[in-house]
Amino acid sequence: MAFFSKLKDRLFKSSSKLEEGLDAIVEEGGEEVAAEETAAEVAPEPAPEPVAEPELAPEPEPAPAPEPAPTPDPVPAPKPEPAPAPAPQPASKPGLLARLTGRAAGKPVVKRVLDDDMLEQLEELLITSDMGVDTAMRVTANIAEGRFGKRLSTEEIKQLLANEIARIMEPVAKPLPLYPTTPQVVLVVGVNGSGKTTTIGKLASQFRAAGKKVVIAAGDTFRAAAVEQLQVWGERAGVPVLTAPEGSDPASLAFDAMTKAQEEGADLLMIDTAGRLQNRADLMEELAKIVRVIRKKDENAPHNTLLVLDATTGQNALNQVETFQKLSDVSGLVMTKLDGTAKGGVLVALADKFGLPIHAIGVGEKIDDLAPFDPEEFAAALTGLHVE
Repeated sequence: MAFFSKLKDRLFKSSSKLEEGLDAIVEEGGEEVAAEETAAEVAPEPAPEPVAEPELAPEPEPAPAPEPAPTPDPVPAPKPEPAPAPAPQPASKPGLLARLTGRAAGKPVVKRVLDDDMLEQLEELLITSDMGVDTAMRVTANIAEGRFGKRLSTEEIKQLLANEIARIMEPVAKPLPLYPTTPQVVLVVGVNGSGKTTTIGKLASQFRAAGKKVVIAAGDTFRAAAVEQLQVWGERAGVPVLTAPEGSDPASLAFDAMTKAQEEGADLLMIDTAGRLQNRADLMEELAKIVRVIRKKDENAPHNTLLVLDATTGQNALNQVETFQKLSDVSGLVMTKLDGTAKGGVLVALADKFGLPIHAIGVGEKIDDLAPFDPEEFAAALTGLHVE
């Protein structure tokens, strides 16, 4: 729950945008519904009537059994008592309503009938959060199923939306798989500035803390700052970082790193790569060369190819996945910088379109700001749903 609280706090740009949009949609064509009326919609209240009937029915029968004198006194006495008796029963219903809608008991709630206009507005809102046209249409269609023509509040829509997002993302929420093969080679790829170097440092630190022997290869031989950054993370995590002179062939470094990792009995070899734009054919070919070279040492390597995506790039992340998947056989995703965008819905679009495992998400620069992906926590944080 600690990471969920952090995730919810830092996804405020996405959640507040969705929340504001949902409020506007519901209020535009909605109307206030009294708490009593809403409670009736949530659960009918037949309970008070049966309680009153048994007290009125026995009045003639108990009279003959006792003495004739006390009979007149009890007859009027029960009549005032049934009135206050049912009063506490309805009072408990707004408590249930408050839990369902997140509103104070007795306070009117704005609801709107779910019709074609409302569904179209919901679709547009989800598309602006970078969920993609196809995914947005599928989500709204599922929300409408069985509920078309019914009145819904903002909080109820949030809950339905969170359920749909979690359902889409449940199949892709998988931790990075660990294999008996040693060293297990993890190739980390992505465009410039996506957060590859930081992600490698965090993952290496976490695996080291879990008792794994990790080696890092600084394959971004063209950027001295990336090598220095990895060395800082390596020192912090107690993980060796293998480097090569600036401008060296990254494929050659990757090959030497595999030899070194084998000699040292490492469990994991994490290979950083230079950031490259997916439209640069020469850089993408260089990445393909790294894969070819390390397969000379192990035909099954790399055992994992992680594509690190920057959430702030929005729909461009879909193009990146397509390109990198062709050249390096991407096996899983890590999404970073979710705290810096109002378009966190792109992760839902990625899950819906590609179905690639999402191993982790990042919401900051600290070591504990990268955590395994939890679909329910993400869905609740993205929609701004209150979770106790």
